[in-house]
Amino acid sequence: MQERAARTRQAVLEAAADEFAERGYEGASLQRMVWRAATSIGALTFHFGNKTALAEEVSAAGHARFESCLEDLAAAPDPLRELRTLIGALARLAHEDTFVRATRRLEADRPGEVPPLSEVWLPVLRGLLDRAHGAQRLRPGVSPQDAVALLAHLAEGAMAAHGATRDSAWDAVWDSVWNVVLHGLAADRTGQADQTGQTGQTGQTGQTGQTGQADQADQADQADQAGRAGRAGRTDAPDATEPTTLTDSTTLTECGAEPA
Repeated sequence: MQERAARTRQAVLEAAADEFAERGYEGASLQRMVWRAATSIGALTFHFGNKTALAEEVSAAGHARFESCLEDLAAAPDPLRELRTLIGALARLAHEDTFVRATRRLEADRPGEVPPLSEVWLPVLRGLLDRAHGAQRLRPGVSPQDAVALLAHLAEGAMAAHGATRDSAWDAVWDSVWNVVLHGLAADRTGQADQTGQTGQTGQTGQTGQTGQADQADQADQADQAGRAGRAGRTDAPDATEPTTLTDSTTLTECGAEPA
């Protein structure tokens, strides 16, 4: 008996999801629901009470299916690749899952009364963009907040297109759209490598310049030392028999000159 009641309840719930997805809250009919479920109004009211309670149950089921799908998404090393998978999954659910389509329709018909599905997927999208920003995968000048706004609109648009036929042409359009978005969001890794190389070259150039300046200073010091030695030789020349000390040679060596 309980198993039969569970089957009846599920059949009514699925029929209600179909009705809400096709006609919205106001246009949905309890009579059509029981006809779809092959049951009676008495069975419907026994399990759910009224249309409002049915709408809440359908919305809860839509949220649960969304959450289950997001949990099953495979993580990717590249957060931008994972973002593409996420938005593709959102579009697929909005196209293929009756409960998700019904929930989105109920959101539009009863704003503020039905929790929005974005409460499920938007935090996931934000988290992936934060990862991309931390990994320097976003183009310089693109903030995570701006990227969230762009991709949230893209996701909503992809889900709103659930009425289109999902075929190879649809997939080709989606690939093209994502490539355009990725071009605007993703950092140019080749450009980063070039900048790194240029920075290294600049550092080498600076070191070369510093070395040249040091050599010029050493040469000037040597000339000054030689001048002082010449002047000292003219006024106080040592005796030819007096042994020469290493004082001058030591001083030149400390200033950078090579010893003899």
